[in-house]
Amino acid sequence: MDFDKIVERHDTDAVKTDSLKKNFGRSDLIPLWVADMDFESPRCIREALQEVVDSGLYGYNVIPEDYFPVIKKWLGEEQGWTVEEQWLSFIPGVVKGIGYILNFFTGKGDGIIVQPPVYPPFMNVPAGNDRKIVFNPLIRLSDSDSRPYAMDFEHLKKIASEENCRALILSNPHNPGGIAWDRETLTELADICYKYNILVIADEIHADMPLFGGRHIPFASVSRQAEKISITLGAPSKTFNMAGIVSSYAVVPEKELREPFYRWLAVNELNSPTIMATRGAMAAYTKGNEWRREMLAYIEKNILFVEEFCKRHFTRFTEASHKSGPDGNIEAEPGNTPTGIKGGNSIQLIKPLRPQASFIVWLDCRELGRVLWENKRTASWSPEASQQLITDLFINKARLALNDGSTFGPGGAGYMRLNVGTPKQVLEEALRRLAYSVNSEEQGPENRH
Repeated sequence: MDFDKIVERHDTDAVKTDSLKKNFGRSDLIPLWVADMDFESPRCIREALQEVVDSGLYGYNVIPEDYFPVIKKWLGEEQGWTVEEQWLSFIPGVVKGIGYILNFFTGKGDGIIVQPPVYPPFMNVPAGNDRKIVFNPLIRLSDSDSRPYAMDFEHLKKIASEENCRALILSNPHNPGGIAWDRETLTELADICYKYNILVIADEIHADMPLFGGRHIPFASVSRQAEKISITLGAPSKTFNMAGIVSSYAVVPEKELREPFYRWLAVNELNSPTIMATRGAMAAYTKGNEWRREMLAYIEKNILFVEEFCKRHFTRFTEASHKSGPDGNIEAEPGNTPTGIKGGNSIQLIKPLRPQASFIVWLDCRELGRVLWENKRTASWSPEASQQLITDLFINKARLALNDGSTFGPGGAGYMRLNVGTPKQVLEEALRRLAYSVNSEEQGPENRH
């Protein structure tokens, strides 16, 4: 597979390109936002779909007998999770699935726990269905930790005991932080939610993209308590770049949850996939693994490239650190890291947090926001004011479309979400634009061109 191939997506009805004007106010941006990739889907999927197209007849279809066995086999082999076929159901999209679950199992005014910063629909769907959003913010760890965030279990216990919380929406792996939650964390989460009778809706759509030797741990697999209180939502869509085909599924181990919910899905015909969904998913899970491995290796290289670029171009040294250099008189040109400097202090204006899964990178731009605010000082400092300056630089100076961190809820201001599922050539051009724009802002208006 040629992951360096540039595929033109403008005027193809792709959200990523054809809604830029609506979402960002301009259309001349490099789109690195929506979480689908710019790679052609595996040939095996395209061939399976072409076979359907070539048949020339697109009538009603049944679910193939092999459909659920294929998903079961994939989950067992790739995630180490033994499931029963009866636990599985097609569902027409993970976000739609969250909405169905909330409407079936909870009522208006019920508390729904979310752990920000997190995927915006985790807040939009409950709010739009008249549920009460109850925040259980993640704890930002130091840069020396192996992961950027941890769950705040003491706070979770407090809100679980004091608020009328009926469900918690879990992002596993975490979007946008890229965290592959470990077994200890998931087990403790399960214990708390089981104690307080809180349903866990586990969005595991990024599960099949572990990076750098990691492995995904499904929430429902960690304990019997987790099984009894959870509904897991998954799909091949992110992994095999087939989100437009809509091929999601639910896994509900507990009979008392599963039977009434699946009955409701069936009578409303919400569990009926199109023939494209079943054929595409089966092709992905039976023939697409080599493509997946190659794609993940390419993504890892892109992540490492982003890390090195940001370290080289966005590190700034204080005066104290300059004096500690070997010749005592080293200065850095804007946008370049001084060489030969040891000791002293430095800041990195844009710091990528290495994901443990998927193709999205959470960029810590808080230092950049501070620098931009100090240059402008048009209003009192606040995370929101800082975010506005960061977002303006990305969109109107660098002409890049990334996801604004503030849309991910509390703790998201000062961050931007970068999609690295794109040819390296595109990523290089995007980062060059960003470095030029940051340098221009630092130099002041008189030196901008």
